[in-house]
Amino acid sequence: MTTPTPSPATPPTAATAPSGASAADPGTEPTGNRPGYLYRKVALYLVEHPDEFHQPGAIKTALGVPSSGAVSEVLKKMTAAGHATHQRDPHHRFRITQAGIDAAGALPPAAPRPAGSGGGARPGRRGPVTRPNGEHYFPRRLAGATDVDVLHRLRDKRIPVLLYGPPGTGKTAMVEASFPDLLTITGTGDTVVEDFLGNFIPLPDGGYEFVYGPLVQAMRQGRALLIDDATLIPPKVLAVLYPAMDGRRVIHIPGYRNERVEAVDGFYVIAGHNPGVHGAILTEALASRFDVHIEVTTDWDLAKHLGVPAAAIAAAQTINADLDAGKVTWAPQLRELLGFSKVRKTLSLPAAVANLAGRAPEDDRAAVIAALSTAFGTTVTALTLGKQR
Repeated sequence: MTTPTPSPATPPTAATAPSGASAADPGTEPTGNRPGYLYRKVALYLVEHPDEFHQPGAIKTALGVPSSGAVSEVLKKMTAAGHATHQRDPHHRFRITQAGIDAAGALPPAAPRPAGSGGGARPGRRGPVTRPNGEHYFPRRLAGATDVDVLHRLRDKRIPVLLYGPPGTGKTAMVEASFPDLLTITGTGDTVVEDFLGNFIPLPDGGYEFVYGPLVQAMRQGRALLIDDATLIPPKVLAVLYPAMDGRRVIHIPGYRNERVEAVDGFYVIAGHNPGVHGAILTEALASRFDVHIEVTTDWDLAKHLGVPAAAIAAAQTINADLDAGKVTWAPQLRELLGFSKVRKTLSLPAAVANLAGRAPEDDRAAVIAALSTAFGTTVTALTLGKQR
């Protein structure tokens, strides 16, 4: 006897899911003639809104799909293929590129995943490492080696790491450079268990298909999993991760036949934490699951090496000293300084200085302007559209 397909208005649950429902990873070919259905759906939505940056959760709501985690994975894949650009300030946002518009939702060629439990050949100890988005990451010294090598050693021994520090210091970039096989879950206050495990998505024919979440994919494929902004995720939701990290290395999917998932060799969890972000809570349950905690700060020498003007670095160091003293709640890090250099090259030095002042939160803007004015020896105001000439 055939189990009825649920009505599109009522997403299936563990009790209502069709017994013959199929399952697929985000962006892969699910069943029949529906290759990359979710990928196309997200891509075409971005094509319809080409001038805007979008958060995964907003796209999930607009498209009426259950899992922002699946949407996030699609967006990461689009970014790696050059079909989208990724911006974080501090939230992850994505915008379609011309290449993505030209592709019109077509899946990019599958990127080969490096073999081996460590995610493939280790990046060299010296020189830049290329990230999936094509940008270079410059390894830094850590524990007598480089940060990239240290993360590889810890993965080999299954020692999970919690990276903490202000947004923009390079936590995500470090992990992406270290593990080419990386999957990512972007944490927010709206993250739910299904964003880890997966959920049913509606199909054009009115049926549903179960899409496995990043945690399930990472466990079964032996991949590294980054929980970005982990401390923004509700603790009860984050608890779904713990059985996969302890000696059991086994989880179950209650919403999909209580399916059992075992971690294979190579599965590894790393998390990022921004202590100064509003709503971030580092619980003892979370902190205790990570045996190594690494503070990530901005490398001022690297900023200089990458062409950031000395005055901008001096101002940033002054503002960061105020941040450490509790006088301000925001300070520019490497991400903002690299953005400063891009604006300087594209517009002018005064425009770049004014733009950096305008990026500061309103409550901190006076202190930021004072530091910039001192460093550059001129009066600074936030970048403002004036009256017509």
